[in-house]
Amino acid sequence: MFVETNSEIQPEADPADYLHPTQHIASDDPGIVEYATYAIGDAADPMTRGIRLYYAVRDDIRYDPYAIELTGWGLSASRCLHRKIGFCISKAALLAAAARAVGIPARVGYADVRNHLATQRLLELMGGDTFCYHSYTQLYLDGNWVKATPAFDQTLCDRFRVRPLEFDGIEDSLFHPFDADNRRHMEYLRDRGTFVDVPADVILQKFREIYPNMFRGVK
Repeated sequence: MFVETNSEIQPEADPADYLHPTQHIASDDPGIVEYATYAIGDAADPMTRGIRLYYAVRDDIRYDPYAIELTGWGLSASRCLHRKIGFCISKAALLAAAARAVGIPARVGYADVRNHLATQRLLELMGGDTFCYHSYTQLYLDGNWVKATPAFDQTLCDRFRVRPLEFDGIEDSLFHPFDADNRRHMEYLRDRGTFVDVPADVILQKFREIYPNMFRGVK
């Protein structure tokens, strides 16, 4: 799926290393614990828990790329849950935090993608159709790391005729290359690796370099 990786990728570690809270993935935040506990309901096995958490974050949190808060706090799981609005980075962080809160090892990953169906407004904001540090979550289920992408909620997908991403806990859930009308949609260009916490400083520095329009009026 990805063209190549680079040196930012972290060496493989014990899944248990991805269970503890971090600065931006605060799985011990009482609000996140409550949210995760409610979302899993009566599910006892990790697989079912992971699937229920995925759909909760996908559809409970509205995707809005125009309401991004360009701070470390703005990229965090706790802020995403509080606002009920997010984008790929903050929603992936929330899924990771919720998973850790109920005992599922989770980490966040990043890739550069090309969105062939980006709106004119988004193209002007980003200065093109290549989006750096698109984020997904990896959950450790049944002995395997599985990618999950909770970014686009069902309502948004219906509006733009994009097929919503499903997640079964076994196969990677990544953006479709084509939409419901068979138009080119998302193309993965570069894998930037997986991390135990959101590398917020690195992401914001990169965004300032390549997306100056996003920072107009931001100190």
